[in-house]
Amino acid sequence: LQGSKGQGLATYRELIQNLATKTRPEGGALTLVLDRWINNVQTAVASEIPFDDPGFQTAVDQKIVRQISSLSEMVHGYDFAQLLERYYHAYLAGDEDTKGKVVKWFRGEYRLKTEAKQDLGVNIIISEEDWYEYLKLFAVFFRQAGYSGMFIMVDELVNLYKIPNAISRQYNYEKLLSMYNDAMQGKAKYLGIIMGATPQAVEDRRRGVYSYEALRSRLAEGKFAKEGQRDLYAPVIRLEPLTAEEMLVLTEKLADMHASLYGYEWTISEKDLADFIKIEYARVGTSSMITPREIIRDFIELLDIVLQNPGQTVQSLLTDGDFAYTKSDAVSDEKTSDFAEFTI
Repeated sequence: LQGSKGQGLATYRELIQNLATKTRPEGGALTLVLDRWINNVQTAVASEIPFDDPGFQTAVDQKIVRQISSLSEMVHGYDFAQLLERYYHAYLAGDEDTKGKVVKWFRGEYRLKTEAKQDLGVNIIISEEDWYEYLKLFAVFFRQAGYSGMFIMVDELVNLYKIPNAISRQYNYEKLLSMYNDAMQGKAKYLGIIMGATPQAVEDRRRGVYSYEALRSRLAEGKFAKEGQRDLYAPVIRLEPLTAEEMLVLTEKLADMHASLYGYEWTISEKDLADFIKIEYARVGTSSMITPREIIRDFIELLDIVLQNPGQTVQSLLTDGDFAYTKSDAVSDEKTSDFAEFTI
């Protein structure tokens, strides 16, 4: 989230590059959102003024200005609003070059202020120090564009735990604290943040998130939460491992998807699925160590082998004497089955 070599800005670039909507789930949705915003404004104005009316475009211009002027009250909002207006006029003129430059600026890809000044007339660029402020601006803008807001999802928070330099870790935890405070104090409107981490990365008092006392006092569980009785409104939600019953449902869906992908009619019985789950959960140490990834890997391999060897059946493979697990297999992926979800 922060570093001496531009790591925070690199995170911002990844987030914007992977921006997704329902109609563009694979990412790269920034241009789509910008165009939808303009279309929504035009549609709203068209409900009051006919499209061919001479005053239509003036009314659209006024509505655009009213919307983006509300952003000017936020940190860096004035420049952000200027660039939105620049994009709008380029959209009307069919100027793809200028539209591309504005999108480049929003993605944080300008490295020098002089380049931004020359291309777009703004003497500011998104930097390591202020990239998070622009995420807050985007969240408010997306609301104006017709969305409910923006959700940021960050996996592998354990990478902060792995930072070797204690001062650098503290700076990153300080950034987490500012995000949390903004959310709780209403300074980050229409913005949600979900972060995934292992319990150790959160609770370790020496290097984890809880090593930063201001975060620990805000995020730690109270006295009443316990296993089976979690506070799901809390900022940290400990995720329970999938049960054997849930894994049975998962394997059934996987079998259906596998058959659909390779175009065959699957004949695996409920008994076959139940036997597979029983064998998996009979492994030494499974109750605390097994992960969905391991079960999915084994099950897909089982389906692949049956598909490629018509003489084999699921039951024959499951009852094969060579089909055995050792203790080392069961604990090879230590402590990966228990995750905590850090939500703001």
